[in-house]
Amino acid sequence: MDFEKVEQLIKLVDVSSLAFFEIKNGNEHIRMDKSLNRSISNNATKFGSCNSIADMPVIKETIEKEKVETQIVEVNELEKSEKETMIEDKNLKVITSPMVGTFYSSASPESEAFVTEGDTINKGKIICIIEAMKLMNEIESDVNGVVIECLAKSNQMVEYGQPLFKVKGE
Repeated sequence: MDFEKVEQLIKLVDVSSLAFFEIKNGNEHIRMDKSLNRSISNNATKFGSCNSIADMPVIKETIEKEKVETQIVEVNELEKSEKETMIEDKNLKVITSPMVGTFYSSASPESEAFVTEGDTINKGKIICIIEAMKLMNEIESDVNGVVIECLAKSNQMVEYGQPLFKVKGE
């Protein structure tokens, strides 16, 4: 049986109401099972007479864990959206890379970074260097403000338009 025929069978069984499908053709044998009832009915004998699936100890524990994980994810997503809203309210500006190249936060490995988080910058201040085709290009700030976050690391490749710094504008 060729791959295309098997793929067609899978699609047909998937869209059908069949829960179980099996075919034998000479030495070839295909079995597809979409039912969960078989595995649950096998487990039901282990746990005696449970009134519902949710009463089974293993399944009940799994359901409770999923509820906790869902609540944690929802809280984290709310916290992220609140933080993003707070940052947007504070005139957040993003300085992006004007070219493709290697990002350097300082003039040399021994020297201090041009800017760090918390530094106040003005328009025209050199904030980093991007090396492109063996040329060192000094990148100047086009905004006034305080550096909130440095998004690129030294010696990291950066793309055109990639965010480099988040700045709270004045």
